[in-house]
Amino acid sequence: MHRPTFVPVPPFDLVVFGATGDLSQRKLFPSLLHRFLDGQIPPNARIIGAARTSMDTDAFRQIVHDNQAKFAPGVCIDEAKCSEFLKHVHYVTLDVMAPASQWAALKQALADGAGNARIFYLATAPNLFVPIAQRLGEAKLASPTSRIVLEKPIGRDLASAREINDGVGAVFDEQRIFRIDHYLGKETVQNLLVLRFSNMLVEPIWSRQTIDHVQITVAEEIGVEGRADYYDKSGALRDMVQNHIMQLLCLTALEAPNSMDADAIRTEKIKVLSALRHFDARDVAAKTVRGQYRAGLVGGKPAPSYAEEIGRAS
Repeated sequence: MHRPTFVPVPPFDLVVFGATGDLSQRKLFPSLLHRFLDGQIPPNARIIGAARTSMDTDAFRQIVHDNQAKFAPGVCIDEAKCSEFLKHVHYVTLDVMAPASQWAALKQALADGAGNARIFYLATAPNLFVPIAQRLGEAKLASPTSRIVLEKPIGRDLASAREINDGVGAVFDEQRIFRIDHYLGKETVQNLLVLRFSNMLVEPIWSRQTIDHVQITVAEEIGVEGRADYYDKSGALRDMVQNHIMQLLCLTALEAPNSMDADAIRTEKIKVLSALRHFDARDVAAKTVRGQYRAGLVGGKPAPSYAEEIGRAS
């Protein structure tokens, strides 16, 4: 059920890089629609999609509209409200690897929103994070109050993660960088800390003395669908374990933080990660099981196998 909130939001310009991609259309724009219906998108706020595909704003709005029906069915019961939301949506054709001198269209679009808070949302592959941040700096689009949002994964390994953090940090101050794992926005995940530390029946027995073992199951109902190129290169370990499941592990095992603010929770998460037993190549054969999903039924509907979805054996 839709639950309105009343937290005021100042006028903003949200630039979504990778706006035509799966993450944006499946997750981000439906979430923004919810925020609009909750009254958290003010009248002069704008959502500016940016991607390489050449199209105008009307064509992009149609894509967003069609995908809302696909990925957020039942939300847009009032078509008039959905049409009002789409008035906030704009589009700029942009090759993010082009020199900053060729970012004139985005620069002009943002100039029209002078005074708005400015947020850059990078729903792209991680290898584009640093180039985009650099070009935002070179084009003078990253003001001291601008914010940048990075969707997981932050790199492929430790070296690339450090490279991304250093590269983005050269343009944006750390307090202006937001690293996002959308699993933390799931209602069940958000309720974990409440269950652990506010439930007087659960809190006293949540310990190694009373819990035999923990199993974390991430049961997804969707396959790779349109993400075959990304997923076959990334794999389940990088796409699911290193971020989503590790976050769930931290929330399951952390000690009670001093407060519920972000810094205190992060401190306790780091303690959990630091305490984990190191996993090396010799452990892979003995302690892991790998597999691929086969064709079957999901929700009573036929679902293709992984190999069928990517078009080849892998």
